[in-house]
Amino acid sequence: MPPPSRPALNGDIDHGPPPIAAQRVRNQQPHYRSYSSSSSASLKGCCCCLFLLFAFLALLVLAVVLIVILAVKPKKPQFDLQQVGVVYMGIYNPSSLDPTTASLSFTIRMLFTAVNPNKVGIRYGESSFTVMYKGMPLGRATVPGFYQDAHSTRNVEATISVDRVNLMQANAGDLVKDASLNDRVELTVRGDVGAKIRVMNFDSPGVQVSVNCGIGISPRKQALIYKQCGFDGLSV
Repeated sequence: MPPPSRPALNGDIDHGPPPIAAQRVRNQQPHYRSYSSSSSASLKGCCCCLFLLFAFLALLVLAVVLIVILAVKPKKPQFDLQQVGVVYMGIYNPSSLDPTTASLSFTIRMLFTAVNPNKVGIRYGESSFTVMYKGMPLGRATVPGFYQDAHSTRNVEATISVDRVNLMQANAGDLVKDASLNDRVELTVRGDVGAKIRVMNFDSPGVQVSVNCGIGISPRKQALIYKQCGFDGLSV
């Protein structure tokens, strides 16, 4: 015979301990929370393993590329101004009494030679060359980027056209003097050439060669008098 029900303090009847089904539900709730926590930990572990795998593969590929580059022993490319053709050069001076008002017009065609002494190809970026008179920029020519095969030589042309560019007063006076008395106008061609060695579809760190050339042009003969070129240096 079950024990009699005891009155509760608030007046309700206390029916004794909770049913067995309710106790089972409460006992099962911590089991669900434990299963969810283990699934989250397993997912984080998988993500960590995948990250380590990809990092290892990236380092392996980088190591292989570096080994190949060291085995190839890359050399710096040669990029030089080979020829300069004078299409036209003229000096316009509206006032013969005032040489400081003179302006310069010219069209020159430049032929650059790129030499690749390496066992692998070289990819050149877009390069620009500036023509200057006594440090003052007069015009600019752009050479598009291109790919050069191993152990090859390639010629690249660029043309600069300047129409009545105004100079500073001091430079304009020197220009008139150089052209009329000396029949020689000295210009400077400067530019930076960026290149990358191509190994196994990967590009090496960029190499930049600075080109510095001095040229002398005769306005009367419309011809090149001299050309002296060199490299300022090699920078990475």
